[in-house]
Amino acid sequence: MKALIIGGGMAGPVTGMACEQAGIDSTVYEAYDRTADGVGAFLTLAVNGLAALRTLGLSDLVRDKGVDTPSMVAEMDGRRLAEFSFGAPLPDGTRNQTITRADLYGILRDEAVRRGVPIEYGKRLVSAESTPDGVLARFADGSTARGDLLIGADGLRSATRRIIDPNAPAPRYVPLLNAGGYARGVTLPGEPGVMHMFFGRRCFFSYVARPDGEVWWFANPPQPTELAPKALAAITPEQWRTKLRDLFAGDDFPALKVIDATEHIFSGWNTYDYPKVPVWHRDGMIIIGDAAHATSPASGQGASMAIEDAVTLAKCLRDLPDIPQAFAAYEGLRRKRVERVVAQGKRNGDGKAMGRIGRMMLPTILKFVAKTSSRQGWLYDHRIEWNEPVSTA
Repeated sequence: MKALIIGGGMAGPVTGMACEQAGIDSTVYEAYDRTADGVGAFLTLAVNGLAALRTLGLSDLVRDKGVDTPSMVAEMDGRRLAEFSFGAPLPDGTRNQTITRADLYGILRDEAVRRGVPIEYGKRLVSAESTPDGVLARFADGSTARGDLLIGADGLRSATRRIIDPNAPAPRYVPLLNAGGYARGVTLPGEPGVMHMFFGRRCFFSYVARPDGEVWWFANPPQPTELAPKALAAITPEQWRTKLRDLFAGDDFPALKVIDATEHIFSGWNTYDYPKVPVWHRDGMIIIGDAAHATSPASGQGASMAIEDAVTLAKCLRDLPDIPQAFAAYEGLRRKRVERVVAQGKRNGDGKAMGRIGRMMLPTILKFVAKTSSRQGWLYDHRIEWNEPVSTA
């Protein structure tokens, strides 16, 4: 069996390695003509995502580059409102890991290549069709590729999703922007690795301090109307600095101190999610990760869901007698879970842009959520047993 994997970000190389472990040949096709080295901000990989990476022998590579992030503290108006755990550690003590996107991409790409998964760059998918012997993909450079199946791991603006279902819904805009950076030479309260969240009067702010003292942070300025990519790109780092300083003026937490200690502020980006993508697969083609179920960053689960997808799909292809049955089983195993994560991410994001009444209610809400956090086992305790066969029964 040969799989064509569209998208060379994070989900693509993981899917290639999962297929390789399942005995399936694959090639990853990346639209851009270069790697993602040095691109992007940072993210958190939850223990459920790390457990999925462990089935492929990858979790230790990530842990070597990441920062243990065992918990999160919520604060407002100088008061600590609640503390949340990010699930129980794995048996060897591994906890959630905060890691730069560039490091994560590099680890996964290099390991995929080392394991014999080819990655081709400058291959932007423009069309694909079912043929008597599989799937034929066509790329913008005029080249083609043939395989038994095509896996779209090509993100929020997935070309594969549009090919599978031309009527697929557009991403839903979540009215928050994202900005952030890395601060140096600033001392902040709190244990290294703990994620600190601050509900400011006009903007949400969060930081995590590394053991070496560097501070990684992000902010979510409210933005009621979606900004066009050109409008976002036109905002300079210094304009972001000025905007954020205005938003946090008068707040009782160290946002201004962190912003002033940041040499370069990331270019901002919009927030999106997908409440539901009705069609995931057709005619030997399927979508995974953000292409099928993008979730707001507020869920803390986007990367972990994509990794779980990759491992689950490879198992289904390994164990079931044909591709249609494997695709159906995969959707049956994944859809309910990922749509629940998207819904939770939307609720978390809504809490970052609340009005005056919402702020008054927030302490009570967070205390309730903290007390019921033990019910999050469905999220963090999820495990994929690689050696257990997939059954359609």
